Amino acid sequence: MVRRSGRNLRSNLKRRRRCTCPMQAYDSLPSELRAWLAEACLPWSPSSALKIWNRSGGSANAAEALSRLDAIEQSMLRKDSVVWTGKECA
Repeated sequence: MVRRSGRNLRSNLKRRRRCTCPMQAYDSLPSELRAWLAEACLPWSPSSALKIWNRSGGSANAAEALSRLDAIEQSMLRKDSVVWTGKECA
């Protein structure tokens, strides 16, 4: 059995399988959210990012929505700090 040593495999965060096409879901996101995801420290699913985006004001209040995404990402980085300690975004 070959063991993969990818950096995301060391994370303690919950993993989930998605049933949708991730690129199609990503392409349908608002441009501000796509730009944020391109610079994010963690790998986000388009559906979870869009859910937070919509609950936080979405396109009507993009600054608030992006601020909320930043706060959640920083919280996740702190929760899993052992893996992401050397990361620039932490």
